[in-house]
Amino acid sequence: MVRTWTLLLVVVALFPCHLKASSADEVKAADEAKTADEAEKAKPEAQQAAKNEGWRFGVSFRGRVEWWDWFHPGTPASGKQNEYAFFGGYFRLNAEHSGNRVDFSAEASVPILLGLPEDAAAPPPQGQLGLGAAYRAANGDRPAYIFVRQANVMFKRVAGKNANLRLGRFEFIEGQESLTQDPTLDWIKRERIAHRLIGNFAFSHVQRTADGAQFFLNSRGTNVTIVAARPTVGVFELNGNKEVPNVEYVYSGVTHTGASKKYDARLFYIYYHDDRGVIPTDNRPLSARRLDTTCLDISTLGGHYTRKLGNADLLAWGALQIGDWGKLSQRAWAYVAELGYQFPHAPGKPWVRFGTDRTSGDHDPNDGRHQTFFQILPTPRIYARFPFYNMMNLEDDFLELILRPHSRLAFRSDYRWLRLSQAADLWYSGGGAFQSSTFGFSGRPSAGSRDLGSLADFSVDFRATAKTTLTFYYGYASGGKIVHSTYPAGSSASLAYWEISRRL
Repeated sequence: MVRTWTLLLVVVALFPCHLKASSADEVKAADEAKTADEAEKAKPEAQQAAKNEGWRFGVSFRGRVEWWDWFHPGTPASGKQNEYAFFGGYFRLNAEHSGNRVDFSAEASVPILLGLPEDAAAPPPQGQLGLGAAYRAANGDRPAYIFVRQANVMFKRVAGKNANLRLGRFEFIEGQESLTQDPTLDWIKRERIAHRLIGNFAFSHVQRTADGAQFFLNSRGTNVTIVAARPTVGVFELNGNKEVPNVEYVYSGVTHTGASKKYDARLFYIYYHDDRGVIPTDNRPLSARRLDTTCLDISTLGGHYTRKLGNADLLAWGALQIGDWGKLSQRAWAYVAELGYQFPHAPGKPWVRFGTDRTSGDHDPNDGRHQTFFQILPTPRIYARFPFYNMMNLEDDFLELILRPHSRLAFRSDYRWLRLSQAADLWYSGGGAFQSSTFGFSGRPSAGSRDLGSLADFSVDFRATAKTTLTFYYGYASGGKIVHSTYPAGSSASLAYWEISRRL
């Protein structure tokens, strides 16, 4: 079965169709060649404006064969069902019209799922058996669907020359409101800043967008962005037409890039409201949580700073949370500190990075406070490349190596040591609200331990042509005491996938 799907991906890669990538489709480790972009920017503004006006149409495709060998609980019913492969992908059709004062954009998405595990029905949204189980639980036997992924109108120069307002359904990724055009800083922004708290869940075959309004202003290296929106259903559920009811957020951020493009800094504020009445996931007993389905009102204030120092780079990111977690008061924090160094003249141009990601956990379920950092609506796979965990109640220390022997080829390997911040709290996973009936985050008991385990992984990104990118990934998770307590028959797990993205 895997050989058949692999052959299918190769055929699609070589088939001379004309496809176009959607905006912010996914985040790649390879630096993109910027020669053509720089040439475009050098053209007179009036000439570029005339060229950009009018209709543009396109299609994009992404296909992936995923092989999962999830942790094994050791029950008679489990057998080898935790090991399986399936195919997932999507086609997208988009149309855009650029005018002098108004732009229109629309995009339809057709996600496809084939060969999902048939006996993976019971678990909550993230499943016990990997993401294949999450797709099966959300969709049953349905293999495909078509829905409106984006449909919006953008009014230009609404409050000055550089201010725009977008209304409708659109994609929003916090931390990526503006890029610096510096390859190092932009890689850090895409891979280590964006998606942490609000993202499009780019790894899933459905993803998510937002219905609402977005105002953004760019002036002299400074970007101001304000978004008020409601997330759409999607992520694992094929029918992405609907909104997630009674969930809203407001984002405001100010990002500044230095004139020398040696640093990038941002301050942001996020307000999140969830009044769906579902049972929240936290470390209180189930009986207490069933009696507390009142709304979540959480404010998050934070920022980031990243800088180049010759061949070295640094990143600092932090956030504080206050508000109401149902009947509890929310008091939580998170911070990130990372350093990197590049060797541009060595073979493969190695880039070594190391750092730590820390978020608070709850040490007492009975004290009237919820101290677990809440990750809101992230793309978890950016920060957990084998997504059996997320940023909540976590200490994540890592060492990373990136090699770029050619402009079209990039290798990346990470090693991560994972521990819970508080043993009295849970082992969390998930990426936030994606349907009306489930909370969106799941949690498993810690068994009184902080030892979650380690993750070693390796990936290759190859830009075969200007239209085609091929990716291979393999990750191996070695579970610690926490994982072993839940999965005594097998506390190690693996994920591998082969992927093709093709565009016009």
